[in-house]
Amino acid sequence: MLTSVDTGSFSAQYIFILDDDMAMTKLLNIMLTQMGYITFLYSNAIDFLKAIPEVSPSILITDMNMPEMTGIEVQAEMARLERTMPIIFLSGESSVPQSITALKQGAVDFLLKPVNLQQLKAAVETAFESAMQTIQSAINKSALETRLMVLTPREREVYDLMILGYNNTEILETLRVSLPTAKQYKVAVMRKLKIKSLSALISLDRF
Repeated sequence: MLTSVDTGSFSAQYIFILDDDMAMTKLLNIMLTQMGYITFLYSNAIDFLKAIPEVSPSILITDMNMPEMTGIEVQAEMARLERTMPIIFLSGESSVPQSITALKQGAVDFLLKPVNLQQLKAAVETAFESAMQTIQSAINKSALETRLMVLTPREREVYDLMILGYNNTEILETLRVSLPTAKQYKVAVMRKLKIKSLSALISLDRF
């Protein structure tokens, strides 16, 4: 059985606030800590990217226009560092191209300053829902990989082909085995994973 998580499973939720405007940073800090979140404050994007704290679940609220880097550049660098997390962008001016780029690259929301409390609250809640989905996906993937360890390397190949929808003929042609052997491998996969139907097997992989 795959494990299920929710925000209640974590004792804290963390928000990184990145903005060169210290007045805005302090205001956001007050608003968010009053909501019960733990915050980390940064005024410099480079300092933030050098040592992003390893805490989870976490999200980033960042200004779009900063002296050393734009919010879009921060987003791209985080992806390069494989430290992605839900991001909420803030901007003092409306920029359709910027907002479109941010959202296309996975941003949760794009809010205009001065920030409306209710809009901020809604965006943060959405961001943490996204963060929890990512955590859930990682847990499920880990659980599935553990479960698949009972398969031999050849059975794992057959499993991968079954997930792709390959039939017996396609499996035997791909692996260059006989039809009885292909069927035997399929039976072994189903038995070891305790799965009774192909649809159940495919559903297992989609968790």
